[in-house]
Amino acid sequence: MKSSATEPILRIDQVSMDFGGLRAVNRCSFQVTPGQIYSLIGPNGAGKSTLFNVICGIYRPTEGAVTFRGQRIDGLRASGIAARGIGRSFQNIELFRGMTAAENVMVGGHRHVAYGLLQALWFSPGVRAGEKRLRGEALGHLAFLGIADAADARVEDLPYGIQKKVEIARALASRPSLLLLDEPAAGLNEAETAELMESVRRIRAEMAITVLVVEHNMQLVMGISDRVCALSFGVVLAEGTPGEIQAHPEVIQAYLGEPAC
Repeated sequence: MKSSATEPILRIDQVSMDFGGLRAVNRCSFQVTPGQIYSLIGPNGAGKSTLFNVICGIYRPTEGAVTFRGQRIDGLRASGIAARGIGRSFQNIELFRGMTAAENVMVGGHRHVAYGLLQALWFSPGVRAGEKRLRGEALGHLAFLGIADAADARVEDLPYGIQKKVEIARALASRPSLLLLDEPAAGLNEAETAELMESVRRIRAEMAITVLVVEHNMQLVMGISDRVCALSFGVVLAEGTPGEIQAHPEVIQAYLGEPAC
């Protein structure tokens, strides 16, 4: 089922997530419309990454519903959710060491090929053609992010900022309609963060991909977001435009530990 322009692509409805006696996410609700860049912010331990993992199927919520393009996905495996069009990067880089940047990106596209394990073992003509197509797509994603020169380098030999871009390229190779970026600016310098901001804008504008971001870097959040949701101790404090969130007294208190003047 495809979402209309006015229908949310993602809806979080009263979602809670418990770990034993700890409630990491408490009755969170928000929605993301197609074409938005939507950000989740909050202090450490606010529940942002936990909520990401619920959306991606790594955790099954204790209660509540996650709806993607009009269908419930909170009971599906992570692989099934990815197959429906949700891609993601990780807070801690999760690239395959010993493989090149292009090979890592190709992994993201392998669910779109038609051959199976036996054909792959024999490296049949169909497999060779599929791998050639995947490599071409991988090189295109790396070029889109400005790192085409890194294609044949082993990822562990690349600078940290380039590795972050390779991970985003791998997520793009899965052909998502919703891209989740978990702390994409973590560890980046000011120039790298500015490049990342421009890349996210281009992903939305040129690839027509909706983007959901978890991030601590307020320069990035306020510079690219259409809407922002602020969490604290697993609870939604406020939701609105970047300007509304920056001026919200409860958000200021959660970040600074004191009420706004």
